[in-house]
Formats: sequence, C-alpha cells, structure tokens
Amino acid sequence: MNLQTPPGQTTTRDDYPTRLADEERLMPRQDPVIWSEWSETAPISRAEADSYIDNGYLIRRDLFSGDEVQMLVETADKLRETGEGIPDEDLIREPESQAVRTIFRLDRHSSAFRRLACDDRLAGVAQFLLGDRVYLHQSRLNYKPGFAGKEFYWHSDFETWHAEDGMPRMRAVSASVLLTDNGAHNGPLMLVPGSHETFICCLGETPDANFRTSLKRQEVGVPQPETIEKLAGKHGIDAAEGPTGTVIFFECNTLHGSNGNITPDPRANAFFVYNAMSNALTSPYAADKPRPGFLANRETPEAIRPMSGKLTEG
Repeated sequence: MNLQTPPGQTTTRDDYPTRLADEERLMPRQDPVIWSEWSETAPISRAEADSYIDNGYLIRRDLFSGDEVQMLVETADKLRETGEGIPDEDLIREPESQAVRTIFRLDRHSSAFRRLACDDRLAGVAQFLLGDRVYLHQSRLNYKPGFAGKEFYWHSDFETWHAEDGMPRMRAVSASVLLTDNGAHNGPLMLVPGSHETFICCLGETPDANFRTSLKRQEVGVPQPETIEKLAGKHGIDAAEGPTGTVIFFECNTLHGSNGNITPDPRANAFFVYNAMSNALTSPYAADKPRPGFLANRETPEAIRPMSGKLTEG
C-alpha cells in the first residue's frame, strides 16, 4: 500500500504548482492514495483497497435497500421540480426551460441528503480512505437530462480545488450516488485509471471569477489534448456504470469526464466531496480570490459523525 509519510502541510509551500505561464508539465503524486492501514475492521475489503490504490476509484453496489433508493430518487425529483426555498446562488437552471440542473449545498437544502452525506456507508469509507475525520467540502445534486445533457471535459478536481480553493494536499475523495441507472449510452462518468498518480500542472492564468464560466464549460485548469492522449494511452479509459443506488468513490486527482447525453434516459446523481479535517482550505494557490462558499466550504470545518441505520426522509 502507498503509505509513505507525506510532506509537512504548510500554507506557504506549494507542492503542486499549476496554472503555469509557459507550458503544461507532469509531476508525480506526493501524497498517499489511502491514508489508513488496512485491517479486518476496515469498511472496505483488502481487494477493494488495493483496487482503489491502483485505479483511483472504487465502485460499490447494493449498499442501500430498495426503499432507501426509492426515497432518495423521489426526494431528488421533488427538489428538481421547483427548487422551492433554495437561494438562487445555489441553483443552476437550464437557460431556456429554467429547469433546475444543479443544486449546490445539497446537504443544507434536504434533510434526507444530509443524512445520506453522514451515512457510515459513505462518510465511514471516506474516513478510512483519508485517515482522518472528514467534512463536506462541496455537495450538489446533478441532472443530465435526456436529449440535452451536456458533456463535462476531462479534468482533475484537485487541480481546481488546489488552484482556486486553496486545498493543500491530495487528501479528499468524492462520492457519487447514482439516482438513475448509468449505462454506456447515457453519458456515465468516465475515468482514467491510474491517472491519480500524476499531477497535471496545467497551462494558463486563472481569470477573475473563473467559476462563472467554468461551471458551464471549463477551459482553464484542464489538460492539453496530448496529455490526455498520453495518459489514456498508458492507462486506458473506464466507464463507471451501474444501477440506481450505486456509489462511485473517486480520488480527488483522478482524471475524469463524461460524454453528452442524447438518449431519452436522464442521468442524475448526488455528489459529496469529503475533505480531511487536517486538509482544511488555505488561500488559493493560483487565483486572486477564492471561489464562493457554495463551491467550496470555507467555514470552520464541522467534522461529520458517521451514522448507521436506515436512511429516512425526515
């Protein structure tokens, strides 16, 4: 297992320089992939831990009962139908239909999804992977509608979180809970396995308020085509497919993206980013100002207490 001692955390030293002025560069990862020693009491199997270390992601199925999955899907549908009571800052709507496309700070707008974020089946796994208590860096509800769902270009989340949010180390993990069936046809998450071991020092200065355009189409902080071709040629590309209720954990530096959806079948997921308490945000490393709070939790971190038991709406 990759359990080398990481460099000391500091608010001034930048071990992952990015948004470079001259050319894109590649550098090896300087942090562990899993920050805990595996044991029989771990929330994932030894084979799953080894797979996560090698590939940078883990797909887990059958974690939730049929009743739990149905409750989450129905709750998500209600949230999307109106967006009632949710501040405009936390909503992204389709420009023509005004239909809700994304709801940020999901844990604040739904008690059911707050409970899901704290569930041991998610937060407990995150604690093990990160070797620390965890808090929510970001949460959101995503919809990719049939016929019109837009693609998401290849990127590493950590590159943005480091550059624009001030996340010091690669000590965060995303959990995507599928709220629809995800197959090869309707734009599932695609990942480059093994890419988490390489940090891409991207080209280009961060524009002012870059988040306003990057939420629609990210153009700064994304790898050059030849870099994607190199990493995909070396590692291949995996599609994270699964039925409703599947959970995909993926390491913060894993290169990923998704195709557009021109089929009648929508794609939806609840998305939670867990960050280690010891990895709380500092000043951005490659931006003049940090992104707003709905994208990056800059409040005093509140550690999650993982909960067991059946998910309920209330």
